[in-house]
Amino acid sequence: MDKIKPSEKIASQFQISQESSKYFLGRVQKSFKTEKPPHKLILEFIEAQKLEFLLTPYEIASMMNGSGVWDYALNTAPPIFEDDEDLDELP
Repeated sequence: MDKIKPSEKIASQFQISQESSKYFLGRVQKSFKTEKPPHKLILEFIEAQKLEFLLTPYEIASMMNGSGVWDYALNTAPPIFEDDEDLDELP
């Protein structure tokens, strides 16, 4: 019996590529300072949330931390970029 990898399940559920799914799981892990949650736990958490669309990796990590699923220190949140139009207006 073939086991479905967490990255395959996320790719299928949210209609993204395998590579994007693997990258996403890695970014969730990197959102934590030292202890990294396993991919299986991240997948179980996402499935339990019944999300209609995929949030950012940091948002997932923050939710996992806030709910006590993975109670380890988070890195600082990455910068949030606005629309590309704002970047075009820079000198």
